[in-house]
Amino acid sequence: MMAIGKRLGIVLMFVAVLMLQACGSSDRDDTAANYESESKTTDTTATDSTAAADLGEPASGGSHTSEDKATTESKTDKPQDSRSDEDSATNNNNDDAIPAGTLTAGEWDDNVLWSQWKELMASYEGDRYRPYWQFYNFQRLEVKVTANGRPAVDAQVALTRSNGQDGWTARTNAAGVAYLFPILFEEQGGNAKYGVTVTAGKQKKQFENVDLQSGRVLEVELSEASDVSSLVDLMLVVDTTGSMADELEFLETELKDVVRRVGESNKGQLNIRVSPNFYRDVHDDYTVRSFPFTEDIDKAVGQIAKQEAFGGGDTPEAVEEALEDAIEEHDWSKQALTRLLFLVLDAPPHHEISIIKKMQELTALAADKGIRIIPIASSGVDIPTEHLLRYMAVATGGTYIFLTDHSGVGNEHLKPAVGEYEVRALNDLMVDVINRYVQGQ
Repeated sequence: MMAIGKRLGIVLMFVAVLMLQACGSSDRDDTAANYESESKTTDTTATDSTAAADLGEPASGGSHTSEDKATTESKTDKPQDSRSDEDSATNNNNDDAIPAGTLTAGEWDDNVLWSQWKELMASYEGDRYRPYWQFYNFQRLEVKVTANGRPAVDAQVALTRSNGQDGWTARTNAAGVAYLFPILFEEQGGNAKYGVTVTAGKQKKQFENVDLQSGRVLEVELSEASDVSSLVDLMLVVDTTGSMADELEFLETELKDVVRRVGESNKGQLNIRVSPNFYRDVHDDYTVRSFPFTEDIDKAVGQIAKQEAFGGGDTPEAVEEALEDAIEEHDWSKQALTRLLFLVLDAPPHHEISIIKKMQELTALAADKGIRIIPIASSGVDIPTEHLLRYMAVATGGTYIFLTDHSGVGNEHLKPAVGEYEVRALNDLMVDVINRYVQGQ
């Protein structure tokens, strides 16, 4: 498995560099007042009183500390956006490239640390931000599928309602576990019972009258083990507005040799496919620039090298359009060992009803396809954005990664509402995260 880790280092180095914060967006407002202001300006079609209430301003607070709140409030007098064309021009002249391993980060897997997640969702903070993003109800069914005592990887697990309508569909990870959230977007949850169908290859098992009892794990044993795919799909969806200039320049000058050597030294272990994707906002010169999955590492590096960081304007970006392209318009493997989508961003989507609904649809579709969304939160991420990122990670079986201030690189980072965590070099952390999804640890 060490060879696997070295090969997977391709994308880890790729992600680590992309997250350099030398041009971070610290001038952003960290309060949700910006969301409310924007929604009132841009969402002119919202006339329903319930929808208008959903777009109201949540207060920062809850599980974040008073120090975080004070920091957040102190930024409200600053300009809303720092990602100007002048920033981009300045960044392109910066020759002080920061090597991979400089950035520090932490990780928090809410599905594994489920009791803490439930406490956060039941707190004042959770009560404020779940309605804000309309991710209402995190009642969960955990299903563990084995075959001959070994995890059944990439098995489909479908939850159906008593009336036959779809409830939620997910795929098991390398540990044979799937998480299902049938009433995630329903404001009024119930105590309904569900049907569960597990499909792996030609095998199928069905269960009826399954409830969402807290803490329950539905264990399913199949008679025959299916072949485990060697395919690993790794996608990066990266904001390329002005603040990302240094990161893309570093990739062009430093990673070509690293990626080529790592790729050549590990052939035959896994079939790794990489897809780099970039996005800005609807008023920039492009909204989404995407590239298909490829096993040709040199080709992928060339695609990265051609990118320039430019543009930006208001705080939110076209996150939903980037995810729609990433999830719906790419040829994800039908059978895979794992499918990981690293969402590298420092700004939320626009807070409009139609966009919130699209984010819900894309989250459910990612879970259905077995795509694990793994956000990497950088210095511009505020409390409402942190919640949305963690909602998507939880619902798709991903994990939450966040940069910290320990490296001294970039602007101040929001302290996440999590428990005790280890501060690590981002590239080392990413190696462990990807190996965990590959090896089922």
